[in-house]
Amino acid sequence: MEKLQQILQYRFNNIKLLQQALTHSSVTGNEHRNYERLEFLGDRVLGMTMAHLLYNMFPNDREGALAQRHVKLVRAEKVAEVVKRLKIDEYIIAKDRETTQSINVLCDVGEAIIGAIYIDSNIEQAIAFVERNWRGLIDMADTGSEKDYKTQLQEKFHALKKSVPVYEVVTKEGTEHEPIWTVKVAFNDELFALGHGKNKKAAEQQAAQNLLQKME
Repeated sequence: MEKLQQILQYRFNNIKLLQQALTHSSVTGNEHRNYERLEFLGDRVLGMTMAHLLYNMFPNDREGALAQRHVKLVRAEKVAEVVKRLKIDEYIIAKDRETTQSINVLCDVGEAIIGAIYIDSNIEQAIAFVERNWRGLIDMADTGSEKDYKTQLQEKFHALKKSVPVYEVVTKEGTEHEPIWTVKVAFNDELFALGHGKNKKAAEQQAAQNLLQKME
């Protein structure tokens, strides 16, 4: 834990919070000993901090552009990227190594650590951690106006004189705190695509992206 605290550039008053933030539910189903409750809190702190950071960094951006930037920076893949860069994955406590390499688990642990820092100290320390580790990921040249895949697909359907895309939930697996959604979107009976994600919105975006690629 000493080396990890050096990596995080934060020293815990209650080291048990850091241990909890690293503990997967495969080790204990007790939500006061695994990271699930801390992940819930950290997810909200990350979202609020990123919104505040972008609001200040891009004073000329409209709401839609800020929203696009925000989505890119808080998505599971981006949080997992930060966790891997800091080598936090080497400290995750889980039943097997495969679990510690899951994008969802990496994301959850990253958010749980943010939540743990918030509980251990205050919102200022949690914000400082996020700004320190996410600021370098913000692309200043990116206008933030890139259309999301669902919008692109809807425009594609409109150009082909098709009705709007309909997204169908195929399955929702995993636990309540670590769900995996599978969503289907179809152009016709023969041409369709599936998407997977930590939430329904992410799964729909991936399904739209996959169908666009097939149509091209």
